[in-house]
Amino acid sequence: MPTFAYPVTLETDSAGRTLVLFPDFPEAATDGADRAEALTEATDCLQEAIAGRLARREPVPPPSPARGRPTVVPGAVMAAKAALHAALRDAEMTNTALADRLGVAEGEVRRLLDPRHASKIARLEAALGILGQRLEVATKSAA
Repeated sequence: MPTFAYPVTLETDSAGRTLVLFPDFPEAATDGADRAEALTEATDCLQEAIAGRLARREPVPPPSPARGRPTVVPGAVMAAKAALHAALRDAEMTNTALADRLGVAEGEVRRLLDPRHASKIARLEAALGILGQRLEVATKSAA
């Protein structure tokens, strides 16, 4: 299962603001007054970039190597939705087939993949399990 810690490139613009660029998401960029604010904004930006890919049913790219760059991670539910999206694509399984295996209506699978729906992590975990994936959660110091 992929991890979702995406490297970012930080640059300072002519006004002294810190720009954040995502090598893996060319459509995503944000900024902040300083490094700390820029990285906080980057989390929201990454969430939106992943949400856009999920809504358009496009692949969510795996993170490129960090190579000393800072990384940004989406929230746990968004990461689980991206993992489910990738697992479904890899298994070439339809929403309907997954719904049958879960014993639910196909609409529930659509909601699990909907980036705007507040899915329960346990349901995402169950769906990933059917696809042979295990959800793992890790914590790291925010510093």
